Amino acid sequence: MANIDVVDLGGKKVGTLELADEVFGPAEVNEDLIWEAVKHYRAALRQGTHATKNRKLVSGSGKKLWKQKGTGRARVASIRSPLWRHGGTVHGPVPHSHDYAFPRKKLLGALRSAIAAKLADGHLTVVESLELKEPKTKFYRAALTALDAKKTALLVESSTTLNKNLMLGARNLHGVELMLSNEVHPYHLLKHERAIVSVTAMEQLQEALKKTVSKRKLAAAAEVA
Repeated sequence: MANIDVVDLGGKKVGTLELADEVFGPAEVNEDLIWEAVKHYRAALRQGTHATKNRKLVSGSGKKLWKQKGTGRARVASIRSPLWRHGGTVHGPVPHSHDYAFPRKKLLGALRSAIAAKLADGHLTVVESLELKEPKTKFYRAALTALDAKKTALLVESSTTLNKNLMLGARNLHGVELMLSNEVHPYHLLKHERAIVSVTAMEQLQEALKKTVSKRKLAAAAEVA
């Protein structure tokens, strides 16, 4: 098993954490699966409120403009016809959801690949705790600077250890997003440069992701290595 250093909010090493082979072992990063997960996430974000007015919705009288026969002109029923100026639109967009079903196993597999990629790039930091005594934004800004989070950062905490001070201290930081371990998506890991995860949250993530890599793939990867 590989190990990763556990640091405090000052950047000082305080221990190590064993990484599960099922998550961070020889299985390769599946970039195609990550792309599929991000595409699904962004599709669900679309509002889908675009619409046009059909002949039922446009303004105008419903009276027949002239009689059906005898005038020598083309027959017409309503001024709201799509053939006329200011008439209704045919086959225009209607409000609808762009979301679609995405298998949970594929989502967890993409999450495993995204976390493994962060670790390989050196942009994954495991901290002993994300809690500070005071809910001060400046204290968390100093902690992120010490952890080399200079641009954007994703803070991942466990739902069992989430405290009010962390929520109040991190909510006003520009480029910083706080999420629970059961809410993390590959999109969030790609969106932020650095991921800072508490020990408890990391353990929960590992337990959830262990089943995403089959034993057959692990054995095949071990033979190649």
